[in-house]
Amino acid sequence: MNALDSTSTRPYLIRALYDWCTDNGLTPYVAVAVDETVQVPREYVKNNEIVLNISFDATSSLKLGNDFIEFKARFAGSAREIMVPIARVIAIYARENGQGMAFPLATPTSPIAQPRLEAAGHSPQVLPPPDPVAAEPAVGSGPEAKIVQLVPANPTASAREDDPAPPDPPKPPQGKRPSLKRVK
Repeated sequence: MNALDSTSTRPYLIRALYDWCTDNGLTPYVAVAVDETVQVPREYVKNNEIVLNISFDATSSLKLGNDFIEFKARFAGSAREIMVPIARVIAIYARENGQGMAFPLATPTSPIAQPRLEAAGHSPQVLPPPDPVAAEPAVGSGPEAKIVQLVPANPTASAREDDPAPPDPPKPPQGKRPSLKRVK
């Protein structure tokens, strides 16, 4: 068997980090990139992402499968069924200390995933179109598509006199460890 025929390590790593969190009394959170294949309460999605508490206390009927994370949870007192394709999980970490693992966003969901969703009894919800201001143009299509941001070779030469100067990028805090930010 070669590497292309083997299954993804992502679901195994997610289960391992979930077990590590629960064994150490920590609260496991997953960050999810939301698209039409993700079944979550859309009112809690910000910038096409959502962070979910998947601890034993926050969920019922939790299934960390090889293809989907499925569970029931309450949002503002209302019970909801949640289903997240494993490929859409971008991080799993402990709320208390931020330790965990981030994953690269998998290639866009293939047309094969759609029948799987419907066969599992789930109908995906459609997201509103993305914010055009936040989106960067994509060049190409398919798995080899890349995000491109056009930047002039000499920013001062192309700037006009009436354009305001761009703000300096934020500087990272000195001596502080990086951590994940919880988004509600």
